Amino acid sequence: MGLLDNNYQRRGVLRTPHEKKGFFKFWEVYGRHMWKLIEVNLLYILFCLPVVTIGPATAAMTKVCRNFSQERPVFLLHDFLDSFKKNLKQGFIMSFIDILFTAGFIVGVPSYYMWAQQNSMIYIPFMISLMCMLTFFMMHFYIYIMISSTNLKMWQILKNSFYLVSLGLKPSLWTLLISFLVIVPCYLFLWPSLFVIIFWPFSFLCFVICFNCYPVVRKHVIQPYYDKRGEVNPEFAYQTGEQIFEDKSAEETPVKEPKKKKKKTIR
Repeated sequence: MGLLDNNYQRRGVLRTPHEKKGFFKFWEVYGRHMWKLIEVNLLYILFCLPVVTIGPATAAMTKVCRNFSQERPVFLLHDFLDSFKKNLKQGFIMSFIDILFTAGFIVGVPSYYMWAQQNSMIYIPFMISLMCMLTFFMMHFYIYIMISSTNLKMWQILKNSFYLVSLGLKPSLWTLLISFLVIVPCYLFLWPSLFVIIFWPFSFLCFVICFNCYPVVRKHVIQPYYDKRGEVNPEFAYQTGEQIFEDKSAEETPVKEPKKKKKKTIR
C-alpha cells in the first residue's frame, strides 16, 4: 500500500531530489521540460474541446505537470490519458461545482459593487464576496493536485484545499500573483495572444501551481498519511543519486504474485 502512485516501483530510473526551491531553480526545472510542457498545453486544449471534459483534462494535465515539477519520470501521453480516465468522475463533479460558484460570483460581486456605490455599508458584503472569490480561486491550486494525486473523496479534497490555502499562504499568494500576470494580459489581448494561448499558458500555470503548491500538499496531506501508518514515503527514495533498482530480470525466476485486496491509496 502506498500514498502515491506506483511509478517509483515500476520504472527503473535514477533517484533525483524532489524538493525544488527558489526562482532560479524553478526556471532550471521548467527549462528542462519546456518543450514537453508545450505538448501538454496542446493536449489539454484538445481534450477541453468538448467543454464538459475540462475538469478531467485539468486533472490529467496536473498529474503530468506535478511529475515534471518534482523531476519524476513521465510518459507524457500514457500518464495524461491514464489520469484523465481515473479522474473522470471527480473532474466532472469539480466542473459542475466551478460552474455554480463562477455563476454566483459573476452575478454577486458586480451586484454588490454597484449597490455599494449607493450605500457605503454594502462595501462590507462586497469585500466578503471578493475575498470568497479569491479564496475559491486559490483553492484550485490544491484541488486538482489532490484529485490527481489521491483517492480522497470530493468533500475531503474541498475541505483540505480550503485549509491548505492558509497553511501554504506564501506559495498560494505567489501563485495567485503569477496567475494574474498571465491571465489578465491573455484576457485583455485575447485575439493577438491566441497563438500563444494554444502553446503556452495553461501548462505553464499548471507547472507553477504544482511547483509551488505540491510541497504543501505533501507536507500536510501526504506525509501525515504515511506517518500515521508508520510507513516510509516512497518520494524520499528520490533524495539520493543512486538507482532505485537494477535490471536483473535475467537472473530471477518468475514468482506468482498473490492476490491483494484493494486498499485506500494516494496516487
